[in-house]
Amino acid sequence: MTDHTDNRPKTPMLDRVALPSDLKSLSDRELRQVADELRAETISAVSVTGGHLGAGLGVVELTVALHAIFDTPRDKIIWDVGHQCYPHKILTGRRDRIRTLRTEGGLSGFTKRSESPFDPFGAAHSSTSISAALGFAVAADLGGDAGDAVAVIGDGSMSAGMAYEAMNNAGHLKKRLFVILNDNEMSIAPPVGAMSSYLSRLYAGAPFQDLKAVAKGAVSFLPGPFQEGARRAKEVLKSMTVGGTLFEELGFSYVGPIDGHDLDLLLPVLRAVHDRATGPMLIHVITKKGKGYAPAEAARDKGHATAKFNVLTGEQKKAPSNAPSYTSVFAKALVDEAARDDKIVAVTAAMPDGTGLNLFAERFPRRCFDVGIAEQHAVTFSAAMAAGGMKPFCALYSTFLQRGYDQVVHDVAIQRLPVRFAVDRAGLVGADGATHAGAFDVAFLANLPGMVVMAAADEAELVHMVATAAAHDDGPIAFRFPRGEGEGVEMPERGVPLEIGKGRMMRKGARVAILSFGTRLSETMKAAENLSAKGIDPTVADARFAKPLDRDMILDLAARHEVLITVEEGAIGGFGSHVAQLLAEEGVFDSGLKFRSMVLPDIFIDQASPERMYEVAGMDAAQIEGKVLEVLGVSVVGKRA
Repeated sequence: MTDHTDNRPKTPMLDRVALPSDLKSLSDRELRQVADELRAETISAVSVTGGHLGAGLGVVELTVALHAIFDTPRDKIIWDVGHQCYPHKILTGRRDRIRTLRTEGGLSGFTKRSESPFDPFGAAHSSTSISAALGFAVAADLGGDAGDAVAVIGDGSMSAGMAYEAMNNAGHLKKRLFVILNDNEMSIAPPVGAMSSYLSRLYAGAPFQDLKAVAKGAVSFLPGPFQEGARRAKEVLKSMTVGGTLFEELGFSYVGPIDGHDLDLLLPVLRAVHDRATGPMLIHVITKKGKGYAPAEAARDKGHATAKFNVLTGEQKKAPSNAPSYTSVFAKALVDEAARDDKIVAVTAAMPDGTGLNLFAERFPRRCFDVGIAEQHAVTFSAAMAAGGMKPFCALYSTFLQRGYDQVVHDVAIQRLPVRFAVDRAGLVGADGATHAGAFDVAFLANLPGMVVMAAADEAELVHMVATAAAHDDGPIAFRFPRGEGEGVEMPERGVPLEIGKGRMMRKGARVAILSFGTRLSETMKAAENLSAKGIDPTVADARFAKPLDRDMILDLAARHEVLITVEEGAIGGFGSHVAQLLAEEGVFDSGLKFRSMVLPDIFIDQASPERMYEVAGMDAAQIEGKVLEVLGVSVVGKRA
């Protein structure tokens, strides 16, 4: 890695903080300086590695305040999603590694239990923090690990039902618990829904200047031993409560909204609630995503995720694109289909940009629905639209589709409703690591009766699969595609529906047949060329469908070859397992066929480049070639291994 030491900001006060305990001896004025330097250090670090910038900048002051007041790691701070955890990592003994974020062998871009005792609970999906904090609170009460539990959850994450399930349970149990509602009016995309409107009304009714006056007037007596005890603390907190009725009805004491960037306000309020809370407490703080870095504040996504960038200008250092991204190809193909069919609608769960549906929304705003971070709702909402005569495309990342699986089974598959699932980020995704890997969707979709499951081998195939899904009205259908650029193939003018359950032959050979499902086809073709140079001439086929299988093609390949190898970017239990089941049912193994299935290994693979992750997984061209040689028992042509 390039040495960026000379470009690092001067941070004399932050340099005194090796661990959160070092914050305890600092004055409030010094804590403000720590926050300023922490923001500069965060910007500098992310400029080197790329990553989630805006969310962390929005919670710098909150991070300092929480670690100064609570006794971490004895007290557990649980960051919802984890996009905002970089400042937390800097303060908790990982500053010397912060410029390894999201790289192989480096720090995770999210909280991770195995990385630090200051990460009590890992997270990279949203809306889990309140449930986790309540679990810690109950464990402490029952004699487990002692300490307070603090959940820091964004307003976007509060759109998910799981957050309310947890709050409902917490209000019932009445355990001491702190929920910091970090309200920045934005998650990855601008927030949607009634919850966002409710929060807006809360802080619209209480101007910050009035709240500052209340809190700063209390500074003179809040620090120290609270000479007049609980009465004054309670009065101050009560005076700052402007209408958290919903939260109070759920059993939480509500404080706020308060300015999350004003430590003169934030510190005394957190000290008061820390010292006096007896049950569940919700502190509503208003922050600004990207705070303190002009290029992030000005960006449409507030600097949510960036490549490496120039600190002075904010200009990102992205490699030139050689081919369109799969996501953009999907989006354009769907817009094209929707232009010819007004029954087509699109649904996403807080990821309009990530799924490409922002393009659809621009063209067909009345037919595009961002439901917020609510994948379960997205699936059932799509199911009912299908039942109502529409043609819904439910576009979710593979790793997020997992969150709506019961609805896929109960509301879609059992009722055989024609919901079209566009499964983005299939396979290994790189810097986001194991939490975002699209490893399991083939296994959990292809086992459902009536479900059609496709995988695009390249961007042209993806266009045809969008057309196939649009034309399919006999039950649910899913098509998966990876993150990143396509293969650079020639693109069709428009998509043509594929015959359901039919693959295609790519290369005819002898002895060995390799059956690829998904974008490992390009690596499979490379392996075939390398093998051909060594005197082994494999047949290569593109399955296209994991369900229904192309029975005729597969049985023909098995009959004409000594070896059949399947290759897929998914976990065990997926495409290869279905092929093995077919071969077993047909008695093919009795004839002596050598069958192998190349799948993702039974481990969670940490972040690295996608190329490196597939090398670790044993699924690049060299390892596909090696598998063929291994099965044939040949290391050099003409010699036995």
